[in-house]
Amino acid sequence: MDIGEYLERIGYKNFKSKLDLETLTDVFQHHIRAVPVENLDMHCGESMELDLETLFDQIVRKNRGGWCLQVNHVLYWALTTMGFQTTMLGGYVHISSVDNYSSNMVHLVVQVTISGRNYIVDAGFGRSYQFWEPLELISGKDQPQVPAIFHLTEQNETWYLDHIRREQYISNPEFLDSDLLEMKKYRKIYSFTLEPRTIEDFESINTYLQTSPTSVFKTKSVCSIQTPEGFYCLVGWTLTYTRFSYKDNIDLVEFKTLQDEEIDEVLRTVFGISLQKKLVPKYGGLKYSI
Repeated sequence: MDIGEYLERIGYKNFKSKLDLETLTDVFQHHIRAVPVENLDMHCGESMELDLETLFDQIVRKNRGGWCLQVNHVLYWALTTMGFQTTMLGGYVHISSVDNYSSNMVHLVVQVTISGRNYIVDAGFGRSYQFWEPLELISGKDQPQVPAIFHLTEQNETWYLDHIRREQYISNPEFLDSDLLEMKKYRKIYSFTLEPRTIEDFESINTYLQTSPTSVFKTKSVCSIQTPEGFYCLVGWTLTYTRFSYKDNIDLVEFKTLQDEEIDEVLRTVFGISLQKKLVPKYGGLKYSI
């Protein structure tokens, strides 16, 4: 594995070994605009692996993406290899239907320490919940970014990440009742602690997410990627494009229902993905909002 290959994959050409916040932000933004958050392998009859060399081949050499455990594992490796002081953390995703956090540690987050200040980077949540800049670990402070306002709160050594979105304008009135739409302006995203983790800590949940009928990733095929203005997201046959703050502090959301024969072309042109095996799109089960 070569860091030069990774930097070429994300299109980052300005690395000069300066390990500051500006460099971290640049690498992070290049990553989220090049590497999709997706679970397409499991809907092509393949497994989602956590082995680093396998992931490097998949994400860097085959221009694919992965879910949080995969894309953040590669991001963690890349930042560590570049010389940043990094720590792998574990998160508990908020489940809106029960208004509580998952009992299992299902999310991987990367902490980066620069000049005594701690930040988190997370390239694996996607959609409108994807922050575009490192979040400083400061409790109780709004951190406005292009996608939304993000807010971290610390209570009893547990950190909570929340998200405050703008109003949305839906360009297709027939989709106003779509279950893909997040109707809440204020949304809890996940909690985490600062206890260091290793990738082995996520092996069992990686299997669970692929096999359990209660896993949203088993019931839906998903793929999302950030753009300089917003993001694209494909869930089953439904393609959405969101442009942040397109006017008067309102986000534009556009929907399109694809036919089976259109999906491969959209994956190739919008997400940069060429699948080796046939995708069986899936859209059912638990809610997955954009």
